[in-house]
Amino acid sequence: MRSGEHSQTAFALGLALDWARAAGDTAFAGRLEARSRAFYGADRDCPLGWEPSGEDFLSPCLAEADLMHRVLPAREFAAWLKRHLPGIPGDFRRAWLPPAVSPDPSDPRLAHLDGLNLSRAWMLEGIASGLPAGDGRRSALRRAAEDHAKAGLAAVTGRHYEGGHWLGSFATYLTTRRGLADTAENRQDAKERQGTPRKN
Repeated sequence: MRSGEHSQTAFALGLALDWARAAGDTAFAGRLEARSRAFYGADRDCPLGWEPSGEDFLSPCLAEADLMHRVLPAREFAAWLKRHLPGIPGDFRRAWLPPAVSPDPSDPRLAHLDGLNLSRAWMLEGIASGLPAGDGRRSALRRAAEDHAKAGLAAVTGRHYEGGHWLGSFATYLTTRRGLADTAENRQDAKERQGTPRKN
């Protein structure tokens, strides 16, 4: 299911795979990885420009890539991503994938777009983290992630019940970076977010 809401398969598989690895359930993790490859391994030219629909809180295209960075080795993932989302620019200088804007945060469906910014932010971070260190797309992905995080977190106010009762859970997932592998580079990136400079 490639929807922008609860029924989306890629989002569910990513969460399940995170749990299986944290719990040490290697058999279940292996089944999830195999199904992910079977479902998405041959996908190409995902129509990111068609997103979002009027009430998405998940990106079908980005969630698929966020899942596959968990499954594929870096070089294989880089090649897969080039086929799946060929429009990602090679550096941060070209504007790409602007955040969504909810025209009415008090509307229970339109408030979903604020959640879309939050989920896009963590998915973009995940996709960037799955690429090899020298891949030029990482900077564009991270810049887009920062823009989406800023827009999404600004909506976590509790002012309207329609978003206030669930946006906090998405904000927590983003700020705790639970969807990223526990690597030295990701730990350093987290420190930089908190104002600790990178050591050269």
